[in-house]
Amino acid sequence: MSAWETTADVASAVLLLAGALLALVAGVGAVRFPDLLSRMHAATKPQTLGMVLVLLGLALRLRTGLVVWALVLVAVFQMLTAPVAAHLLGRAGYRTGKVRHDTLVVDELTADLDEAEREAQALDDQDERGDARRTRDRQDDDPHDDPRPAARRG
Repeated sequence: MSAWETTADVASAVLLLAGALLALVAGVGAVRFPDLLSRMHAATKPQTLGMVLVLLGLALRLRTGLVVWALVLVAVFQMLTAPVAAHLLGRAGYRTGKVRHDTLVVDELTADLDEAEREAQALDDQDERGDARRTRDRQDDDPHDDPRPAARRG
């Protein structure tokens, strides 16, 4: 075994251990913290870094091209999907009332949601006025404009 392989194996062991410890911290934080946003933060930040450290440790230990490329793909897809999943989880928790508003320092989402609700209500009102206008126009139609033959008219 060469000096490079020994060094890579030691670095791999350190990275694997550090990644496992960060995953443990994420699990403990997800259980111990009091509210949704704190738990989300504890579960996503150290978990993502821990996953990267574990993947780096595996890449150093296995040292084959195909495995390293597979680990790179895993890391890339994890980095792409983890922030989106955390955002959707936080948004769903906020909309369902699971977020404690007294703990928020800045709450920009309430203003955005209120504005979106006003816009949706305005569109609904506009649609209702359009439906009423179309119904009134149909009632005002001249019976001579009826395309059906005279024998079939009611």
